[in-house]
Amino acid sequence: MGFDDFVRSRSTGLLRVAYLLTGDRHAAEDLLQEVLEQMYVRWRRIHGAPEAYARRALVNRATNRWRSRARRPETPLDAQHEQPGPDHGEDVALRSAVLDALRELPAKQRAAVVLRYLDDLPVHEVAAALGCSEGTVKSNASRGLERLRQALAIPEGVER
Repeated sequence: MGFDDFVRSRSTGLLRVAYLLTGDRHAAEDLLQEVLEQMYVRWRRIHGAPEAYARRALVNRATNRWRSRARRPETPLDAQHEQPGPDHGEDVALRSAVLDALRELPAKQRAAVVLRYLDDLPVHEVAAALGCSEGTVKSNASRGLERLRQALAIPEGVER
């Protein structure tokens, strides 16, 4: 598969992962663009699954952005404007609450939850993408889910 075919077939899924890692559509598009530029330059040297390489690069770049934000806080443009209330029903409000709760998770927990449950990857692929053991993925995902349940006030064992 060539680079163009890869981008055509997987960019939507990778954009979703980037969005869930950043919580912002524009930041996700920028993040994915950076990763795709990096992959284009290195395309002939990427061995194995290019999608796994892309996921790993997305997680690494997102983590670097979080680190740089911690050193240099930014004020989002929308923070200067009045935040609209949920006006499209409970689903929109729930989605917004989940995204807010995801943003509050530590980087490793967020990455584990996003890749494991929202991108529906098996534990071994998440471990490969994050460069850690399967046990670390399981514990980070478990802790992340518990924090999400607490933030969303979802009782243990209840699925939505």
